[in-house]
Amino acid sequence: MPTLKNDRASGRLSRAATWLLLIACSALVPSALRAQDSPEPYFDGRKAEHVYPGPGRDDPAPADLREIRIGYFGPSDPQDPAYGDLWLAAGMAVDEINKAGGYQGLSFRLLSAWSKNPWGSGVSQVTRLVFDDDVLALVAGADGATAHLAEQIVAKALLPLVNPDSADRTANLAHVPWIFSCLPGGQMETAALTNSLLDEIGRKPFLLISATDHDARVLTSELRDELGRRGVAPARHLEVTSAEGRDLDIISSRLLSESQAAAVVLIADPTVTARLLKRIRLFFDGPVFGSSSMARSVFLRLTGNDTGPLRFPFPADFAGVEEFSRRFRAVWGHDADFAAAQTYDALHLIAAALDLAGPNRARLGDALRSLSPWRGVAGTLAWDRTGQNTRPVTMATLENGHIRPLKLSSEN
Repeated sequence: MPTLKNDRASGRLSRAATWLLLIACSALVPSALRAQDSPEPYFDGRKAEHVYPGPGRDDPAPADLREIRIGYFGPSDPQDPAYGDLWLAAGMAVDEINKAGGYQGLSFRLLSAWSKNPWGSGVSQVTRLVFDDDVLALVAGADGATAHLAEQIVAKALLPLVNPDSADRTANLAHVPWIFSCLPGGQMETAALTNSLLDEIGRKPFLLISATDHDARVLTSELRDELGRRGVAPARHLEVTSAEGRDLDIISSRLLSESQAAAVVLIADPTVTARLLKRIRLFFDGPVFGSSSMARSVFLRLTGNDTGPLRFPFPADFAGVEEFSRRFRAVWGHDADFAAAQTYDALHLIAAALDLAGPNRARLGDALRSLSPWRGVAGTLAWDRTGQNTRPVTMATLENGHIRPLKLSSEN
């Protein structure tokens, strides 16, 4: 019996030693892998041309076609503070297209669908647009979440989707050949923002404050990746949910002094960015950097002229947007922003593609791709392989309430 006990003890020790050896070896594996070059992926969707290879191009036009129906997935209330102007801009474009003769005498008509719960009742509304109302194309993507939702529907319906106002490039990386995103991807926005931040404060500490909605999370991830490539990180990163109550209370003079912030970076939607900025300006008069949310009309209305020094990416052509805003103001009595200008372009782009392709969804997708590069009021649309616009992003600032280009110190 003593011998048996010793054998069992020896077995337990042997098994324990084996597990320790395996754990020690596994700890060495990551460092060994890091020492090697990362293997090439079998397939990289970012480098592949997104082209629809299936049937449908030979289908004839509907015999009873009496109008050109275009779906619009977004708020159709002109009073909506964030997206009402986009609907008005889409309507301006349709009016101009129809005055010019539409498509071979057929008028364009916008059919809208929206819900405050896009992933709930919004899905069924868009589905009816696509499958019951026979729209030829869909304009959708007021934000990244709705762009993703619409993308899933058009992937099944084989229907072109023009996304005017979301910079979330993950929608284009899903390898769906039907989506065309008019804004440059968020990585281009964060690269411009990082260049400007480092140009102004160098390696001094800064505070990053970001919201928790889909678009803010995606853009914050892009920004942190870009900062990491430059060997930079925020002194502190705060996430806020609503910029109200406790979220605002935590932004204090003590927080700013403890982080020794030479600048603050805000990543949120226009409304939340405006609230955060007002709070920050109680304690901090230095440069505040933000996303293109700071170039939206709703942000400008909420903040007025008393913003202090701001730095933000502008993903469109300054002169083109300014000229469009002048025309928009003549019709609607107030200025328009780059998102409205880009929505206006989306409808004119679809009309130009329809002139080439005729009322056929598959050929319309081909025409949208072949028109690149195409010049609109917001700037040039030049697709990459995934259907994302590659237009350069420049930095901007506010001067007396007007958006103006911002030059880096190296450019002066």
